[in-house]
Amino acid sequence: MKICLLGYRSNPYSGGQGVYLRHLSRALVREGHRVDVISGPPYPQLDPSVRLIKIESLDLYGEANQARAFRRGYLGSLTDLIEYFDTLFGGFPEPYTFGRRLVRYFKDHQPNYDIIHDNQSLSYGVLTLQKLGYPVITTIHHPITRDLEIALSAEGHWGMRLLIKRWHSFLKMQKKVIRELEHLVTVSEAARQDIAAAFEISAQSLKVVHNGIDLDRFKPLPGIPREPNRLMTTASADAPLKGVHYLLKALALVAKEIPTIKLCLLGRLKPGGETEQLIDALALRDFIEFHADVSDQEMVSLYARASIAVVPSIYEGFGFPAGEAMACGVPVISTTGGALPEVIGGAGDLVPPADAGALAKAILALLADPVKMVRQGALGRSRIEEKFQWQTAAKQFVQHYQHVVELNHVA
Repeated sequence: MKICLLGYRSNPYSGGQGVYLRHLSRALVREGHRVDVISGPPYPQLDPSVRLIKIESLDLYGEANQARAFRRGYLGSLTDLIEYFDTLFGGFPEPYTFGRRLVRYFKDHQPNYDIIHDNQSLSYGVLTLQKLGYPVITTIHHPITRDLEIALSAEGHWGMRLLIKRWHSFLKMQKKVIRELEHLVTVSEAARQDIAAAFEISAQSLKVVHNGIDLDRFKPLPGIPREPNRLMTTASADAPLKGVHYLLKALALVAKEIPTIKLCLLGRLKPGGETEQLIDALALRDFIEFHADVSDQEMVSLYARASIAVVPSIYEGFGFPAGEAMACGVPVISTTGGALPEVIGGAGDLVPPADAGALAKAILALLADPVKMVRQGALGRSRIEEKFQWQTAAKQFVQHYQHVVELNHVA
C-alpha cells in the first residue's frame, strides 16, 4: 500500500506524536509498504526508508520574541497572517493552519495514496481531504479537553486561566471535525472511553490499536550497573498534565529519609517557570540531574543506571515513558492516570494521581526491597515483549487500512 502519515508538529524529543510517527512509519515499511510522512515543524526523525515531506509553518513557538518574528512576506498569505496573529494573541493555530497548507499541497501535487492517516490534527483540512474522496483515518491519542481541565485546575489566577482557555480555542474545531470523520483510532481502552465522553461520540466508533515500544532500542544494558537510590522520570516538566510538581514534592519527602537520593529528570524547564520555582522552594537543586533533547541511545543508558522509573502523570492516553522504562528492565512506579494501569498491568506499583505522599511512600518501599525491584524489572520487560510491539500495531493498522479502502470503494 501507499500510505501517507500526517503530523502537524512532530517533535522527536518531547511529546509522543513524533515518537508515534517515527516508529509506526518504520514498522509499516518493514511490512512491505511505501510510507510518506507529511509534517509541519519541528520535524520527526524518520527511518531512511520513509520519505519526509515538509509542510513549512511559521513555527512561532520556536521564536524567542513572537511579535518581532513578523515578516513582510506574511502579507501575501492569509494562512501565514492567521498563524501569526492568532499566536500573538495567545492562541494555538497550528492544527488549523497545517490543515490549510495540507489541502493546498494536495491540490497542487495531486499525490496518489491508498490511505491517509492523520495523527491527531483533527483539522478542517483533514476533513476536506475526506470530503474530496480520499480514504482517511485519524489517530486520537487522548482528549485534549483533559489537558485543558487539568491546566485550569492547576491555575488560580483568573488572567492565566483566560490565557489557558484562549490557547485551547482550537478545541472548537476539533470537536466539530471529530464528529464528521468516519474512521477514528485511539491507543488504549481508557483513551477510547475518555474520548467518547469528551467529544460526545460513541465509543464503538473508535478502534483501539495499542502503541508499540521499540524493543531494538529500548532494552536492558547489563554492562551498565544500576546506581542505588537513583530515580528517573521523563516528562514535559512544566505541563501540569505530567504531574512533575507532585514528584518534586515526593522527592522532598524521600530526601528526608534518604539523603543520597537523586532524580534524573528528562525534560526542558521553562527558565524561571513554576517548576524551577518549586525546585528552589523545596531546596532540591542538589538532588536533581537535568537532561534535555537526549537521543534514544542516551536515554537507554540513563534508564540502565536508574534504580526506579517514576511516571507521575495526572493523565496519559497511553504512556510511552512507562513502556520504554519497562522495556529497559527498570522497575516502575506510576500513577493510575488514564491508560497507565493498562500499560503496566501487574508489572509495577500504582498510586493515585496528584498524591505526593503516596508517591513518596511507594518510592521508599520499593527502594527498601531490592528483590522486588529485580522481579518487577523482569516482569516489565516481559509484558512489553508480549503486549506492545510496533510490528503488531503495524499489522493491525494494515488490516484497518484495507477495510477503510474497501468501504471507500463501495461508497
